[in-house]
Amino acid sequence: MKEIFTRRSIRKYQNRPVDQEQIQQLLRAAMYAPSAGNEKPWHFVIIKDRDKLNAITNFHPHTQMLKEAPTAIIACADSSDVKYDGAFWIQDMAASIQNILLQGEALGLGTCWCGVYPKEELVENVSKLIHLPDKIIPIAIIAVGHPEEHREVRERYDVARVHHEVW
Repeated sequence: MKEIFTRRSIRKYQNRPVDQEQIQQLLRAAMYAPSAGNEKPWHFVIIKDRDKLNAITNFHPHTQMLKEAPTAIIACADSSDVKYDGAFWIQDMAASIQNILLQGEALGLGTCWCGVYPKEELVENVSKLIHLPDKIIPIAIIAVGHPEEHREVRERYDVARVHHEVW
């Protein structure tokens, strides 16, 4: 899958909307992520409102690309009925977010994963902005749009980080 090797975080976007069909494809990919015990804790809030996108940049210092991005997807986890004492839902969420990034690359869209959880202040501000219920936790904000930049892909494989049988 070439998208694994070509995907980059995009921080500059064209001034054009993301098609609703493309957003649906991103969310479909997210919901095909593996999930411990088939828990599927994910929920997604789509933000296109310019005032909300700009408001996020006021309290989250690493989301300045939202000033240009036409869309954000806020990936949220439902913590109300978790399995395994809540040990694995964050991994499920990470897998779903990665699927969004890879599907975005496949569709020719740019994306950027901006973490929210476990930073309490960010969790509170995002929750307040989009009126999340108590047991719903915002995990990440993914900027989505048509890229205005092309970022060079560099080799990331590092044999020094591979260990066999023992460290």
